[in-house]
Amino acid sequence: MAFNLPKSTASAKAPIPADGRTRQCDIAIIGGGIVGKACALGLAQQGFDVIQIAPDIEQQTPKPSGDHWAERIYAISPGTRTLLQSLQVWDAIDHARLQVVRDMRIYGDRGQASDGLHLSAFEAGIPQLAWIGESDLLEHTLEQACRFQSKLERVVGSLDNLFVEPDGALLKVHTAQGPIEIRASLVIAADGANSSLRSMLEIQTDEKSYEQRAVVANFLCTNAHLETAFQWFLPGGDILAMLPLPGKQVSMVWSTFPENAVRLLTLDASQWQSEFAMLQDGAIVHTLGTLTPHSKPGSFPLRKIRAQRVIGPELLPKVILLGDAAHVMHPLAGQGLNLGLRDVATLLRIMHERESFRPITDLVLLRRYERERHGDTSAILWITDRLKRLFTSANPLQKNIRNWGMGLVNRSHLIKRYLIKEALGEVK
Repeated sequence: MAFNLPKSTASAKAPIPADGRTRQCDIAIIGGGIVGKACALGLAQQGFDVIQIAPDIEQQTPKPSGDHWAERIYAISPGTRTLLQSLQVWDAIDHARLQVVRDMRIYGDRGQASDGLHLSAFEAGIPQLAWIGESDLLEHTLEQACRFQSKLERVVGSLDNLFVEPDGALLKVHTAQGPIEIRASLVIAADGANSSLRSMLEIQTDEKSYEQRAVVANFLCTNAHLETAFQWFLPGGDILAMLPLPGKQVSMVWSTFPENAVRLLTLDASQWQSEFAMLQDGAIVHTLGTLTPHSKPGSFPLRKIRAQRVIGPELLPKVILLGDAAHVMHPLAGQGLNLGLRDVATLLRIMHERESFRPITDLVLLRRYERERHGDTSAILWITDRLKRLFTSANPLQKNIRNWGMGLVNRSHLIKRYLIKEALGEVK
């Protein structure tokens, strides 16, 4: 792949192909995941002509059904719910497959009750803290809405090249039927953590491997989870989260070191029960009862990624980065997808409120997006990274400080209400 940038705004435009296969649109979106679909749907609803490009864009995600829940689970914040409502898809989601979260309990690694932190929707005066739902549930619902949006065209293909021009961009796209070219005023990069479009623009990233992997699986439990999300910081640096699902089942996210992740993936049902019984002096089994695997476990590496710019190229910006193309974070706060959808909500609001005399590629608009997302993203990535470092430190002094600090926060209703407010994810 190559990225071509004119040396000046007076440079000649890229040639138009003789076969007439150049398509025109206001906005081209690269990427077909949840963030890309939500962005494409929202912009098309605002009246823009949108083309979304991804290799698997026409592969239909089956509607989840039955008593099996996929292991890829997301926490959905109230801010994300507000966005989905504005896209008119929230009510179309099968709410029988969403689990409301009204409480969250976090435990330090000493196993002492005084080290715990309890966040309660009731104490904060709100109906719920979040919802837990499957990735496929969100994918399917957004996909159906996109298929009925007349302003949205979907192209099965991959981006080969990008030419940035003063009035927009020319995209060369490879499809099974042959190459096509698309002219767009604005281009959105929603193509994930390994974004090829970000690489084309030569946007540098700050990256750090946490040298951990997340092991995810669903379990049936004999005790009711009481609409509570649990998280244990374990001795040695592991972090174990149990997120409630409908009925007596939970979704596990266990952040651990690669060697242990490999071991966990091989455990059978009885070995899992023994594993949980040994943790935190049996606190997990005491809380949730006997845990029986209800899905095949999966695993993925954990890292932090932060793009140094979210608009590009630097001299003639016509591209905006969204979601994992702009930032990737540790799952301990459960905010990765929510942060990406806050990117979408911000962009949709800026485009909706833009002055009538400004084109959608006006540098003022792009800078607004860049400025507004910088503060929110920086704060969440910084806090999550510091929490990860603090709770994996083996330093005895830091261990005592972190556990004492959780107990202190738990005794302050003011601090807890602030933490809950920030976690709601509402875009100003």
